[in-house]
Amino acid sequence: MTAHVGDRIVVHSHHVGEPPRDGEIIEVRGEEGEPPYLVRWSDDGHESLVFPGPGSTTISHGATAR
Repeated sequence: MTAHVGDRIVVHSHHVGEPPRDGEIIEVRGEEGEPPYLVRWSDDGHESLVFPGPGSTTISHGATAR
C-alpha cells in the first residue's frame, strides 16, 4: 500500500452497524509512500498515526475533496 499527502484514506469497520471512517493523509512517514500515515479524520478533525491493515483500508489517490 502506498499513498501521498492529500490522498483520502477509508478504514472499514469489522463491526456490524459501525460506519467506515475516512480522512486526509497529511503526512507520509514510511519510505516511498508506505505506512505509517498521519491522518486528519473528517468526522472530528483529530489527527492520528495510522498503520493500515490488509483488507480493511482503501486509499483514494489525489482525492482531496470528500
